[in-house]
Amino acid sequence: MKVHIRKRKNTAGDKYLLSLEVYKGYLKKEDGTIKNNRTTSKLDYYLYVNPKTPQHKTHNKEVEKKVEIIRAEKEKDYLNGKYGFKSETKVKANFIDYFKRLTDERLKSKGNYGNWDSALKHLIKYSGESISFQNVDLIFCEGFREYLQVSAKKSNGQNLSDSSVNSYLCKLRASLNQAVDDGIILVNPALKVSTPRVIEKERAFLTLEEVQRLFKTECRYDVLKRAFLFSCLTGLRWSDIQKLEWKEFQKEDDNWKIVYHQKKTKSLQYQYISQQAKELLGIKTTDTERVFVGLKYSAYMNTALMQWCLKAGITKHITFHCGRHTYAVLQLSLGTDIFAVSKLLGHKEIKTTQIYAKLVDQKQKEAATVIPTFEV
Repeated sequence: MKVHIRKRKNTAGDKYLLSLEVYKGYLKKEDGTIKNNRTTSKLDYYLYVNPKTPQHKTHNKEVEKKVEIIRAEKEKDYLNGKYGFKSETKVKANFIDYFKRLTDERLKSKGNYGNWDSALKHLIKYSGESISFQNVDLIFCEGFREYLQVSAKKSNGQNLSDSSVNSYLCKLRASLNQAVDDGIILVNPALKVSTPRVIEKERAFLTLEEVQRLFKTECRYDVLKRAFLFSCLTGLRWSDIQKLEWKEFQKEDDNWKIVYHQKKTKSLQYQYISQQAKELLGIKTTDTERVFVGLKYSAYMNTALMQWCLKAGITKHITFHCGRHTYAVLQLSLGTDIFAVSKLLGHKEIKTTQIYAKLVDQKQKEAATVIPTFEV
């Protein structure tokens, strides 16, 4: 962070008009180009270009001293994390209320509401329901990162993953970027806060032959078998399958589709399903009844899933979410367009789906070497 005094000649060319420039580093645009990030504000001072009289020389010396004091104080404010608020009204505004408004906008626009809402809940646990923008400085942002890495817990009592910490810090940074755009603060203090490096995890999935084995293998809980195979054939998450109701299924000519709101993103999803997926649902009851009655997230259900896979000769570490991975990889490996798969999975960005395309590419490379070398 650097603060400079900039001089620009007036139209007549006999005076320098002075301004204060704050250099905040650089920004990387979506196209990859770099843009310097600086703001400039005019000062009510000027210097004579060629001071010849004693009065002009004295004027220049006094002005240079004044503007240097202004520059030094401004730089000190930035270094101390005070970040130059633009009005007394805005400095006292509640940052948590501002973050709530940005979160609600994601719900209305069907954006990434779930992650924003989770970040909001953690912000409230960290700072309470009210904190002014003036107190949202570098120390606050670094403290929030430490809270996420050390104190924050998931619903099962475990620490947050690096990807979750990264996501929530990105939401804090995005909200403060918006505050800069809205003229509330001059600089985003969260830009200096480093985020944990997220290591891409290996995604386990099943092959066609392995899914076939699971269809033929008995599972201790019939509802678990039907629900997991339904995930393999549709790509639905556990959270969406668990809450599915009969009213969300619609028949269209000879086809069936599901019309539901994804629990994670809150977005409305329309998805056609195969006849075999439809047969896994069982017998319809009332419209408001859950389809997979008895399906619960529990240790014994997870154990039953692993035992079922082992019984089918599958030694991979399989969780329920692997059904979604399986659906994505099978669709791509069988030639479905990646944009269609992205839409079927309800992804907001194609780069999320491209993770599965990497898995398909790897399997194709492995397939190139499965034929043994022939003797000549």
